[in-house]
Amino acid sequence: MKEKRKYTEKECVCIAKRENNKKRKYLVANRLQGKHIPSPPGETLRMFDALAWKVARAYGGEELLLVGFAETATAIGARLAAGLRCRYIQTTRENIEGVEFFFFQERHSHAVEQKLAKTDMDRVYGSVRRIVFVEDEVTTGNTILGLVSVLQKTYGRGMAFAVASLVNGMDKEAEQEYAKQGIELHCLIKVAHCGYAKKAESYKEDGVYHPFPKDEGGWSGIYQATGHMDARRLVDGAAYQAACEALYGQIRQWVWFEGKERALVLGTEEFMYPAIYVAARLEEEGCRVKCHSTTRSPIAVSAQEGYPLRERYELHSLYEDGRRTFLYDLGKYDKTLLLTDSHNKSELGLREVCSHLHSCGNREIYVVRWQG
Repeated sequence: MKEKRKYTEKECVCIAKRENNKKRKYLVANRLQGKHIPSPPGETLRMFDALAWKVARAYGGEELLLVGFAETATAIGARLAAGLRCRYIQTTRENIEGVEFFFFQERHSHAVEQKLAKTDMDRVYGSVRRIVFVEDEVTTGNTILGLVSVLQKTYGRGMAFAVASLVNGMDKEAEQEYAKQGIELHCLIKVAHCGYAKKAESYKEDGVYHPFPKDEGGWSGIYQATGHMDARRLVDGAAYQAACEALYGQIRQWVWFEGKERALVLGTEEFMYPAIYVAARLEEEGCRVKCHSTTRSPIAVSAQEGYPLRERYELHSLYEDGRRTFLYDLGKYDKTLLLTDSHNKSELGLREVCSHLHSCGNREIYVVRWQG
């Protein structure tokens, strides 16, 4: 891998305000990540590749397992695993039948419980040299230390660990604890969090809040894609990338995109990388593409200058009708493509996404379920 360009805090990092979260009042959002903020997918993948280069430089030749953290780092981990040609698994908050899980907590989150498939870790743990935990942003590092503790109690202390994150906001005390435990740290951007909470508190919550839509919207076409790979279970990174390329090939048979069209590609919650990958392929064909995804994170929106999110759209999860999820800063596009791996038989959340999209003037909406 060739050395990638450097990224700065000013370029990528912006501070948002968590809604009703006393554990941590702020959220570090990334303008290029393709999660909360609509982002150009090519730039998103180039940023992920820059982090992959750092990991390759540190551990070239080692047998690695990458673990990406749900929701926000699932796509980062998948892209790194594809570039490094290593095995990959993401944590999850979803229920998967027939799988034994490790349970640990992400205490600052509104959805505390995280899970990692023990069934798959049992198969791979002894065959890799190092586990690299992949995050979008690390603040205290406590979540990762909690998972390391769980793994060591189960398998012993022979494994090497490292962390790769887009942003690292750990203080000296936290970094010293990692050094003490022999866990190496790699990041694109080093920041100091000391002023973030105060900055978040300074913003008024005077953005536009769109509640659950009263009318359910429809779509121009809905398709069932084959060849699904689920990164909540252990996958080979290169094979997962190939499956995403095959997914893109199916989509191009169903939906015609003209060059220079404005297109939006949406992912759903933990299911981010396939949407970003497909969006980047459309961008390569000349479309003007933005990509982001639904999320469990309730973030305040503000009309104040400099705040990253202006409008919030509330909807039921595509995975579970009783779960509240959100989209931010929708716009009007020539075509919208919604990608999901949800098995929920109810179409409530799906129709609510379409209703919000319709309210922004979007008329051509295509839905692709990647399940078979």
